[in-house]
Amino acid sequence: MKGSFVRCLAELVKIHYDEHKWKEIMQMSVENPNMLIKAVSDIDDQTVFKIIENTCNVLNLSKQQVYDAFGDYWVNTYAPRMHDAYYIKFNDAKQFIMGMDRVHENVTRMIPNAHPPRFIIQETGRNILIVNYISTRHMIDLYIGLVKGVGRYFNTPIGIKKLSEDKVELTFG
Repeated sequence: MKGSFVRCLAELVKIHYDEHKWKEIMQMSVENPNMLIKAVSDIDDQTVFKIIENTCNVLNLSKQQVYDAFGDYWVNTYAPRMHDAYYIKFNDAKQFIMGMDRVHENVTRMIPNAHPPRFIIQETGRNILIVNYISTRHMIDLYIGLVKGVGRYFNTPIGIKKLSEDKVELTFG
């Protein structure tokens, strides 16, 4: 996984909880808790999963609570600052979600060793999307947290129904 994920999580924990909490999480998770993490650094998936697990433990939060907080912070704070060009392309939450596969396709081409999830989207009604989440990481619950963040960013209620471990139904409006 790319370092941008860990950098965002670190920023979130430091701002909303405490810098000492982040240090504790890192001490529990990696051999070198002071390691320099760049946005394009490659971080082993198992290490990232360990960081997420220890974030849950140290902050006394469920995994979904961590994913929801991360999704909100990523979409509404971190990504607009780092990737603002993607935000100006989309006028609403539905367009944004429908455009993410193309964004991830571009990321895969531009950043060495990037493996973001891919999405196959079916529009089953005017305001209903079925999103097939394709990733070997199996982090659909993180995707749900990100979708919640998209809803807040665009001030749009999004109903989210998890259909399986790789599929969600999104209802807009």
